Amino acid sequence: MDYVSALVPPVVMAVFFIGLIRVIVKTQGGANKAKEDAAVDAALAHAESAPRKSGDADA
Repeated sequence: MDYVSALVPPVVMAVFFIGLIRVIVKTQGGANKAKEDAAVDAALAHAESAPRKSGDADA
């Protein structure tokens, strides 16, 4: 019976992990996708338009 008690925690964690992945995949897109995309686009545009310091090395 020691093998059963040794296998239960990893199996339980695997089941919960699979469930978490399924929830993440199912919630991608949908009705809020356009709003989320617009928020990301606005944040990227704001970051790109921000003035850079003269000490930045990347060009």
